[in-house]
Amino acid sequence: MTYDFDSLNNRRNTGSLKWNVPEDVLPMWVADMDFKTAPAIRKAMDERISQGIFGYSEPGDEWYQAYINFYRERHHCQLKKEWLVFSLGVVPTISSSVRKLTEVGDNVVVFPPVYNIFYNSIVNNGRVPLEVPLIFDGESYYLDFEGIEKAFSEKKTSLCIFCSPHNPVGRIWSKEELAQLGKIAKKYNVVILSDEIHCELTAPGRSYIPFIEADPDNKDIAVTCIAPTKSFNLAGIQTSAIVIPNPDLRKKVVRQINTDEVAEPNILSCPCAIAALNDSRQWLDELRTYIFGNRKFVGDYISKNIPQIKLISGQATYLLWIDVSRIAKNSKELTDFLLSEAKLLVSTGSSYGKTGDGFIRMNVACPRATVEEGMNRLKNGIEKFIHIKNISK
Repeated sequence: MTYDFDSLNNRRNTGSLKWNVPEDVLPMWVADMDFKTAPAIRKAMDERISQGIFGYSEPGDEWYQAYINFYRERHHCQLKKEWLVFSLGVVPTISSSVRKLTEVGDNVVVFPPVYNIFYNSIVNNGRVPLEVPLIFDGESYYLDFEGIEKAFSEKKTSLCIFCSPHNPVGRIWSKEELAQLGKIAKKYNVVILSDEIHCELTAPGRSYIPFIEADPDNKDIAVTCIAPTKSFNLAGIQTSAIVIPNPDLRKKVVRQINTDEVAEPNILSCPCAIAALNDSRQWLDELRTYIFGNRKFVGDYISKNIPQIKLISGQATYLLWIDVSRIAKNSKELTDFLLSEAKLLVSTGSSYGKTGDGFIRMNVACPRATVEEGMNRLKNGIEKFIHIKNISK
């Protein structure tokens, strides 16, 4: 590999949310990476900061063109400049869109187990999360189209927050699935707010399909959130884009993100995005190879050393969805135990909806040595849990 993903980077005492834990705790929870971002991005930051003047910023033509070129060349998706809108982040965009595209008391459909912040954006704005759980066959997850049609047909349903690829289960949705979802949404005049922030973190040789590319009609009912922040470890920089082909929808969302004051970049938002999309593609490809090497390591380790649990196969993200239901129906009890007894911090499955209970989520976007340490702690913690609970092996 050209780039170094093995080096350990000490993030303690740096204001890191992820690493703001006791010295003996290993954090493998919140979705950021323990790798330094791509050299081209760090260079762009240095050049911008060296100017020494930090006034107001706005996206220039280079910012728009970076997204257009990247999506055309990587995803065979032809974006148009007028479709693109700057936002400080995907989560602010989701909250603003919920406020503008729905009324207080309306249903907002979600497909759990799903990113927990979706629920916050719905409930905190006085809307009602309407759950259509994914279908789980013990190996993988699927959309429940019968349940989706029933939810979309309800009078108070006008919006669906969709995760593609899916966090936490790691599914890349097929073109057929995306087209069918769009067909049902258009039938009932439901907007699909598609969070595609994990779209670059796919298995080597795999790609995702943007929701707007699955069917021409999807463009009419789509608000898509994209960003380089997950893929290039830039969450703290605050930079994202919204893709909205429908001019009426675009006008509404633009009005709300300006009302909420999340539509203006900081001095690094655009230079970092441009350097990521234009000049950091080889780094991204090597990152994907490394992350999926970590995924394979974890899968092999679990099969050999912790057969009581099971890694769910995923085609995307660095977030592992692990089935612990044989030993713990209440996953919070297990994660609390792992934190207390194994000093390992992972995410509780029930945080992602009721159907997430019996699962845990683990972040493996870190050097292999950290993954190995995490797996040893997981093994020791689960063995203690089984012993204390007197669970049959």
